[in-house]
Amino acid sequence: MIKKLIYQSRATEVSDASSRMISMYQNAGLTQDTHLATIFGDLQTESDRLIRAIKRMKTESELEGLDEIRDGNIRSLHYLVLGLVHHPNPEINQPASVVYEVLEHYGLTSLITENYGSESSLIQSLLGDLAKPEIQEAAAKLSGFDQCVARLSDSQANFETARVAYEFEKARESNEVNATTLKLQVIELINQKLVTYLRAMQAVDASTYGNFVNSIAEVIETTNEAVKRRRKKKKATA
Repeated sequence: MIKKLIYQSRATEVSDASSRMISMYQNAGLTQDTHLATIFGDLQTESDRLIRAIKRMKTESELEGLDEIRDGNIRSLHYLVLGLVHHPNPEINQPASVVYEVLEHYGLTSLITENYGSESSLIQSLLGDLAKPEIQEAAAKLSGFDQCVARLSDSQANFETARVAYEFEKARESNEVNATTLKLQVIELINQKLVTYLRAMQAVDASTYGNFVNSIAEVIETTNEAVKRRRKKKKATA
């Protein structure tokens, strides 16, 4: 008998399973079954919503990673200049002190702990101040300074590009629920409607539905096995 999908499946696993089921249905030649068509119409709608939610989740994760890179470049610049402030040679520590005053004005903590928008504003302002002629004159004497600023500038630009894309998607899908909730909705649709119906149809008309039911059962079994393997691995490492 066709089994039900395990609720502990990941959102990406459920999305993959539902996409495979939809593809199988489209090639199964069962369009004359209006009830099955309705189920798969609903599944297509919910699967599309889940895919969009996963995409938003992935974009947000990428944004966090880009912010970490940006924060790392801020730290590198800060500690480079701070180290040069304590250099024994006045020809280095004096211009370093000029540059460090600018960095100190913004503060390392503020530059890496504010919200995304505030951080971006502060970094853009900092880069503008560091580009001023009097600061550039002092910075020219600091080995490694230009490279650190270039890396910070690049990481800031990369972050902003990603943030604009994320905010656009977030606003466009502002009424959508999160991936976890949508995953459960797709599982409910598969388990309570699709599986229940296919069990009945296999019993009354195995010649028509048998191959399709077996194909759907295989998708569910493959997904469930992935969950079971993950559980075993978690227990083994606990």
